Amino acid sequence: MKPGYVRPLDLKQGRVDMTHGAGGRAMVQLIAELFARHLGNEYLGQGNDGAVLPAPTFAGKLVMATDSHVVSPLFFPGGDIGCLSVHGTINDVAVMGATPLYLAAGFILEEGFPLADLARIVASMARAAREAGVPVVTGDTKVVERGKGDGIFIATTGVGVLPEGRDIGGARARPGDAILVSGNLGDHGVAIMSQRENLSFDAPIASDTAALHGLIAALLDTGADIRVLRDPTRGGLAATLNEIATQSGVGMMLEEKAIPIHPVVAAACEFLGLDPLYVANEGKLVCVCAAADADRVLAALRAHPLGANAARIGAVIADHHHFVQLTTTLGGRRIVDWLAGDQLPRIC
Repeated sequence: MKPGYVRPLDLKQGRVDMTHGAGGRAMVQLIAELFARHLGNEYLGQGNDGAVLPAPTFAGKLVMATDSHVVSPLFFPGGDIGCLSVHGTINDVAVMGATPLYLAAGFILEEGFPLADLARIVASMARAAREAGVPVVTGDTKVVERGKGDGIFIATTGVGVLPEGRDIGGARARPGDAILVSGNLGDHGVAIMSQRENLSFDAPIASDTAALHGLIAALLDTGADIRVLRDPTRGGLAATLNEIATQSGVGMMLEEKAIPIHPVVAAACEFLGLDPLYVANEGKLVCVCAAADADRVLAALRAHPLGANAARIGAVIADHHHFVQLTTTLGGRRIVDWLAGDQLPRIC
């Protein structure tokens, strides 16, 4: 036990109590022995109400994104709420064409939450941030009474720098553009559902959670005319493409046979009554680019470990209704509409 602390922090059997969010010695101990131990860096170590950070050294604009994470279960095949909170926010900054620089994290803890689980989550966050090269530089912790939370919720905010002249956004898709995805769809959502429902399949299904800024940097280095980048999280590919179609005032035509879905995921979706086009992803990228650049963009995707199964899946078309349509494997067509309801609640 360190001098000044009320009692040792029991990271094996201990649980969060109200004093851990009350602003006293117990909270200081939790921050020092758990959060700072794993997440510590020169900026977080300043110990002030905010982090003083160096200004970017090149001309550009700031990009900021924020995310709240309520996934259930907290631990799932391929990841947990900790690494997910880092990856998701880094990706939201990166798909704007920006270089992610810093993260902030806020934790809402429920009284009684096991400290061992909290330590595991924070260690996972730290590992994900370290591997991505994007540190958590400031944070906050609150505790709510037992029964008024659900273990832990994490809110993360990311800041990055966008170079002058780079313009990537949902309103830039044009008729004739190519639509690509970076790999198999639906892995994350099915991994969550299988864990939640205690289902097992012939082959393991793991979440695809990953930081995509390295993959995106490789795409931008090609010099291709990239109009839109998005990570198809909640609502899956269908929701993402409907968002882009609405923002850009266009339609889209997809080829079902071109959309990459792992056979095990496809079988699981059929068993669970899910459409894989609406299932969440946490490590995949949707790219809309000029048709003339599609081949080199696809080659750049496939050359990266996170894009090995990339595919060109369709094209942007003129359509004043802004419909996303799909040519099925049987040769028919159907509308890929906005998601109705919530087929997979608390997926991220």
